[in-house]
Amino acid sequence: MTTTASAGVLEHTGAARGRIALVVGTRPESIKMAPIADELGEDAVIIHTGQHNSPGMIQPQARQRTVTLPHQPHTTRGAQLGRTIAALDTLFTAARPDVVAVQGDTTSAVAGALAANAAGIPLLHVEAGLRSFDRRMPEEHNRILIDHIADLCCAPTTLAVEHLRGEGLPEHRIVLTGNPVVEAAIRALPAPGEQDRILREAGLRDNGYVLATIHRPENVDDSTTLGAILRALAESPLPVLLPVHPRLRAHLGPHLPALQRAPVRLTGPLGYPQLLALARRARLIVTDSGGLQEEATVLKTPIIVVRRSNERPEIEGVFGCRVAPGALLPTLKEWTNEQRHGVDLCSIPSPYGDGTASARIAREARRLQTSALTARG
Repeated sequence: MTTTASAGVLEHTGAARGRIALVVGTRPESIKMAPIADELGEDAVIIHTGQHNSPGMIQPQARQRTVTLPHQPHTTRGAQLGRTIAALDTLFTAARPDVVAVQGDTTSAVAGALAANAAGIPLLHVEAGLRSFDRRMPEEHNRILIDHIADLCCAPTTLAVEHLRGEGLPEHRIVLTGNPVVEAAIRALPAPGEQDRILREAGLRDNGYVLATIHRPENVDDSTTLGAILRALAESPLPVLLPVHPRLRAHLGPHLPALQRAPVRLTGPLGYPQLLALARRARLIVTDSGGLQEEATVLKTPIIVVRRSNERPEIEGVFGCRVAPGALLPTLKEWTNEQRHGVDLCSIPSPYGDGTASARIAREARRLQTSALTARG
């Protein structure tokens, strides 16, 4: 397959022909698409756009059916979007897949959707219908655009279905599937003995620490906002483990002296199984991540979401709450209290499904494929 005239010819030219192409560009996309690829088997080809180039992007069992575009250096969002659309357009022209599937709301997802639409290839959107109703979020524009050009929207929850209906999408383009994050997390969570080892190596006590992840521009790009979050973590009643995202690392410098005197332990990025193990054994999660919100409902760990808006309100209530950075500390102190969480979250099902989403989405993808082949004659 070729990407652009200047990029040359990739290996596996023609690998997408007669296949269902799953476009991924970030680790969360790769994690959620992997169970779908497993369900599709040889019918699936994974296209990695190069948006992120971190370890664990592609699951080992999928490497033999993955086409990887050249990694893109850091640049503006518009330039990245344009280059990715152009690369995918060339690829889809050279080896036309029967169906293109994208997941979520990233630059890679919207690029895959637009390239498929331009090529006249049926488009399936995994995790459709999420809405924050916050136009300041680039992701909000991405997911709305993808939903409205998709031939089939696979919604994870009934609320997502209602959003799509409310925007006028016809019923034949909407299907409730659940979210493949459920089975992805269940499969990747280490066994209890391995969880024990990970805790020992981290020097942490079961149910005796807070896991925090902060990376969104709204929280880290503004020094005042980031300072408020870090001060709250520094006053946590329990030790805090804070894996440092590259975006956070770029803004952390002025705040390091205060953190060195606090119960906050900084660590590098974690592998997915290690992250799940540490999230499962934590007393509490503090995050601005979307995926970790979903995973917390599978792991049954309470969660505080530090964001101004949220496209996953299903977690707010029993599983967690959403707070502004300035209100984090009192909530953190309350939620680390054992008595506050006497509710057994293990008895409460995840709002994101029962672990069968991948099979449902694979069936829908094959149905879309059959319809496309029939129409093509």
